[in-house]
This record gives sequence, structure tokens and C-alpha cells, in this order.
Amino acid sequence: MKRYFLTGIVVLIPVVITVWVLRLVITSLDQIFDILPIAWRPETLVGLHIPGLGVLVALLIVILTGAVATNFLGRKLLDMLDDILGKIPLVKSIYSGVKQVSDTLFSSSGQAFRQVLLVRYPHNDVWTIAFQTGVPTQSIAREFSEPHVNVYVPTTPNPTSGFFLMLPKSQTIELDMSVDMALKYIISMGVVDPTSHTKAAIHSINPSN
Repeated sequence: MKRYFLTGIVVLIPVVITVWVLRLVITSLDQIFDILPIAWRPETLVGLHIPGLGVLVALLIVILTGAVATNFLGRKLLDMLDDILGKIPLVKSIYSGVKQVSDTLFSSSGQAFRQVLLVRYPHNDVWTIAFQTGVPTQSIAREFSEPHVNVYVPTTPNPTSGFFLMLPKSQTIELDMSVDMALKYIISMGVVDPTSHTKAAIHSINPSN
């Protein structure tokens, strides 16, 4: 009975969490119509709620925005938008910060999360997983006596929060591990081998299969 229970847990947990995350994403995107006046919302015009319509509209908006941004006129409009938002005091600090982060993360030429590192943190007797995000700017680098790297040390099980550190490159170890594999390892709090699969976990519980 215990063997069946553990096998069921191994099989169901990834499925349940995946369904829960997808449901959360779809529900959140479906709320995109909440910004419209009630009279303009699909449920008012059609007379019923259409699940998933918000997801399709959100994807369409993203694709159309990308298509517009890739042509000459679109780039000019985006430059104008940057100039306008850059002149609004409170909006400027938020928009510019978020834009710099998104440009770094999603740009094909960016350095963010390009290398998984092993670093000593929070003290010399402890090691943890980190991601190299670049190198210090020249104004900061000249204050160091040796090359340093910018690293992001994520927390577990929520890797979206963490710490930004500048460490000597000589005190970091580059790992032969992809970013996705490292994230799996961090989210599981080191329990799940990022190279393993569910079948391997089931086999370890029920070796007769």
C-alpha cells in the first residue's frame, strides 16, 4: 500500500501543479477584459463568458506589438513612447528600470542567465547555485583588484526573489548545467536531480517495474 501511495504521489504531483499553474495563467489573462467598460466586454455583447478568450486576445496583442515593433515606423513610435514616459517623474523610474531588465533578459545579445555558477554564499563554508548576469560596469570594476562578475543568487523554492552580488570570478565555478536544469534543482530545494525524469523516480520506488 505504501509503495502504491508513493508511486501515485510521484505521478500526480507534477500533473496537478502543471494544471494549477496553467489554470492560474489562463484565469489571469482572461481578466484582460476587465479594463474595458462593462458594455464593451464580450460577456455583455455575446451574452455568455467564453473561457480562454482573454488568453487568445493577450497572445494576439503580444504578436501584433512584436510585428509593429520590428518595422521602421514601429520603432519610431516606440522611441516616441520611451521619450514621453521618460519625462514623467514617477513613471520614468519604474518604466526605465523594468525596460532595462526585460531588454537584458530577453535580448539575444544579452548576458543574463547565460551561465550557471557555483558560488560560496552566505559564507565561505557554504556553496549555492547562482546565475551570472554580466560584469560590473567600468566605474565599479576599477575599484577591484581582480576581475569580478555580476551574479544573481535565487531563493528557494521561489527563484524570482534573490540577491544581486558582485563576486571575484576566481571564486566562482562554472557548471556544465543549463539554466532550466538549475532552476529545477533550485525549485525542488535540491531534492530533484535536474537530469532525472518521473519514470526514474517511479522506478526507484517500485524497482520491480
